[in-house]
Amino acid sequence: MFQLDLIQTVALSGVFLFVGHLLCKVIKPFGRYNIPAPVVGGLLIAIFNLITHQYGIEVLKFDTTLREPLMITFFTTIGLNASLSLLKVGGPAVFKFFIIATIFAVLQNVVGILVTLPFGVSPLLGVLSGSVTLTGGPATGLAFAPLFQQKGIDGAATIAVAAAMVGIVSGGLIGGPIGTYLIKKYNLKTDKPVTKKNISSAHKLEEFNKDESVKSGWIVGEDIQYIYMLKSIVIILAVMWIGSGLSLLFKSWGLTLPAYIGAMITAGVIRNVDDKTKIFNLPHHTINQLGDISLSLFIVIALMTLNLWKLTELALPLISILLAQILMIALVCFWPIFQLMGKDYEAAVISGGFLGFMLGTTANSMANMKVLSDKFGPAPKAFLIVPIVGAFFIDFTNAIIITTFLNFY
Repeated sequence: MFQLDLIQTVALSGVFLFVGHLLCKVIKPFGRYNIPAPVVGGLLIAIFNLITHQYGIEVLKFDTTLREPLMITFFTTIGLNASLSLLKVGGPAVFKFFIIATIFAVLQNVVGILVTLPFGVSPLLGVLSGSVTLTGGPATGLAFAPLFQQKGIDGAATIAVAAAMVGIVSGGLIGGPIGTYLIKKYNLKTDKPVTKKNISSAHKLEEFNKDESVKSGWIVGEDIQYIYMLKSIVIILAVMWIGSGLSLLFKSWGLTLPAYIGAMITAGVIRNVDDKTKIFNLPHHTINQLGDISLSLFIVIALMTLNLWKLTELALPLISILLAQILMIALVCFWPIFQLMGKDYEAAVISGGFLGFMLGTTANSMANMKVLSDKFGPAPKAFLIVPIVGAFFIDFTNAIIITTFLNFY
């Protein structure tokens, strides 16, 4: 058996992260359905461990000390992105869509719990296979897995990844067809001409953060990128420090919470104070990049230690839960999402995007909407509304929803 230390574990995760990127580029279905490269890379090691386990051999043992800090770093950057100013960018439609997504995140857990009843398994399996992994994606699933493990869900991390993967594939497969059906059924057309400005509207959110980053100060005769990077790292670490104290306070109150909650709440407060005062002048674009790096390494390290053989014990209830979840989200795209968002061309594109992040990730949403806009015409409103909710705000409310269900049971 090879015992890898902290550095070797992180180095191996980095190598397989790039292997995952390569496979996603070479194997077309991986790219088409937006399978995350870290998931591909991490699962390769998990499958290797599964094969060796069948022969009673443990070849690799990892030091996962950095797994939790990387996870907390990512969710800290989510908090630093949760600007209430973004709600104003999209107007009332963003707030309405956010409320709708939050309601259906709750319903995902209710449906999951109801499906578990005939199987006689823990209702928390329904929650883990609900908003935790579908609305939340693999990162949220892996972050909450230790808490579900403590509550009696054996192999929670493995179940979380399996559910998230099914959701990602489903979100990539059926979002486009649903949007296409709505557009053709109601003979909908874009009211926006195909112009360079409209095409670029998909990047408004990114440009918002870039514009805010450019305003960051503290640059006196120094390299801008260096200052942005240093400033971002220091702010993230400081927020994690303060957040750890907040998490300990919550724990003293008897609340069951994931380790990142304190940091994410602290980050959200700091972001919105900074929007008003510019006291920190947060370099948002650099913070986003650090968050993406942390997320990628966290997912690979978390997947490296999965016990895939534990999936067989819960295969039937897990499959039943996921089928029910996919059916529910697909149906609500026809009603009431399409109607509530305006029953027009933009609403049809938004429906495809809604299915993408409620089953998979924001990448699924963007891919679904891009397919529709490339074929039927620009949908700038959809490209503005969906990423703001799917990438930032739903993670906040979803954490509260999951925590509520966990503490209830």
